Amino acid sequence: MNAPIIPALAAPGPALSVQRVTASCGVEAWLVEEHSLPLLALDFAFDGGANRDPTDAAGSVNLISGLLDEGAGDLDAEAFQGRMADHAISLSFDARRDDFHGQVQTLSRHRDVAFELLGLAVNAPRFDADAVSRVKAQVIAGLQRQAQNPDTLCRNALFSAAFPGHAYGRPERGDVASVGALQPQALKTLSRDLLSRGGLKFVAVGDITAAELSDRLDALFAGLPAGQPRVLPEAALPIASLGETRIVDLDVPQTVLRFIGPGLMRHDPDFFAGTVLNHILGGSAFTSRLFMEVREKRGLAYGVSSSLMPLRQSGFLIGGTSTRNDRVAESMTVIRDEIAKLAAEGPSEHEVEEAKRYIIGSYPLRFDTSPKIAAELLGLAVVGFEPEFLAERNRHFAEVTLADVRRVAARLFGEGRLLVQAVGRPVGLA
Repeated sequence: MNAPIIPALAAPGPALSVQRVTASCGVEAWLVEEHSLPLLALDFAFDGGANRDPTDAAGSVNLISGLLDEGAGDLDAEAFQGRMADHAISLSFDARRDDFHGQVQTLSRHRDVAFELLGLAVNAPRFDADAVSRVKAQVIAGLQRQAQNPDTLCRNALFSAAFPGHAYGRPERGDVASVGALQPQALKTLSRDLLSRGGLKFVAVGDITAAELSDRLDALFAGLPAGQPRVLPEAALPIASLGETRIVDLDVPQTVLRFIGPGLMRHDPDFFAGTVLNHILGGSAFTSRLFMEVREKRGLAYGVSSSLMPLRQSGFLIGGTSTRNDRVAESMTVIRDEIAKLAAEGPSEHEVEEAKRYIIGSYPLRFDTSPKIAAELLGLAVVGFEPEFLAERNRHFAEVTLADVRRVAARLFGEGRLLVQAVGRPVGLA
């Protein structure tokens, strides 16, 4: 069953229409039909990612993401990968913090094989001992390479301090000890809970009709457990340790500096104004206040940025830079000063209008290929928007006023408290 076509985006934007397609098994998909090219892109997400790791088995879901295409049904790893290669099919899985993503790209003439392999991967993964051992070894080797990487150390320490005792505070890929202890049967059991229809989001873009997609969805997912979408807490998970500065000592010539501050959940009415605010602070690669003050005026660092990160259970501002050990304290002072200025004075009318112009004008660039269209639509579905949002998105940003941005700046930055994490040997960082 499919609903009427929904116009996706009023100009300026992509000429795009989205159909809702609901299969008999209850899974709903968003479909963008495009028959002019013999290509098909599928993007989907199961409800639950690395946050579904057992507390004593961090890295489980990430390891599962690397194993679903390493043998399924009557195909061992070599045979499964061989069929993908023979038909030029790209199939991959990715464990993110809140969701378990999958992606397929194929030529139309090979879609029977692509759907067959995807169905095997999600319904009958093998978790053969040799495949588990091999993929574990690859993950562990990567973790060992990252063990002294300042960026990785800083990010892990920052999230651990911000969300102690919560899944967000654990490394998404686990650590060497936790991954080394994972066993095939436990992974197989967890995968059955992870891969359910409850909360599943699915997007198809390309050479396929609504009727065919409905049948394909039933073939893919009817055999999975029904499941239930996770019930999320009413209140956002608070950020711990705000106001603290933490240092991990590492003998390197440059210090990696990261910070977290108050942010916004994705459905917060202030999110559009907050996005404009962040673009002005550190979201623009070449015109933001942080870029101009830290790099252009003072030459303290090559790059500096900030972004809003709305997760399913929390929302925050995250940013950072890397600089010489003897310039870390000055860099952090400049960052704090710019945040304080925005809190006290807000941005200028010119800054707001330029930020809005960029945010609105650059949006069509997210829709210039089928995989990018699928990824953008899936991102909207995962956070709970409907296809109609595409027609409304630019209007929301156009309606943001200077007063809105100043109000949100005072709301987010008024207290001026940040959790700062440094990795290196910073001089003078209090």
